[in-house]
Amino acid sequence: MMKHILAAATAATMILAVPVQAQSAPPMIGGEYWEVTGIDVADGAGPRYANWLATEWRRFNDFSMEQGWITSYTILSNVHNRHDEPDLYLIRTYASLPDGAEGDRRREAFQAFVRRTNDQLASESGNRAAYRTVMSTSLLQEMKFRD
Repeated sequence: MMKHILAAATAATMILAVPVQAQSAPPMIGGEYWEVTGIDVADGAGPRYANWLATEWRRFNDFSMEQGWITSYTILSNVHNRHDEPDLYLIRTYASLPDGAEGDRRREAFQAFVRRTNDQLASESGNRAAYRTVMSTSLLQEMKFRD
């Protein structure tokens, strides 16, 4: 009996003597944010919408890159889309998201750049509804392996 008690006491001492291993960090860390907007272009309106993307949309995003608000932008064509999928994906990437005050500052700077009010910009977006439909917008965050 004494042998068992001694063995149990020795085992307990050994368990307590082993240092508690620190919990490791997760294997992934958050990277850039990707804003992905799915666009359905009306039949026959492809050239009209492509022109708007190549002029205004590009100008808006070039300005945002110059300001450091976004890190990149691109357009992907959904070549073999099904009937319920977008024709195009408009993608903009951000290093981080602005807080409320920074968002207001950016909105004011952008409106000064385009020389339009928020109401005018909303109206113009509504006018584009005649030849394109915004099907969805997602905000995704890239996940990177922790090295």
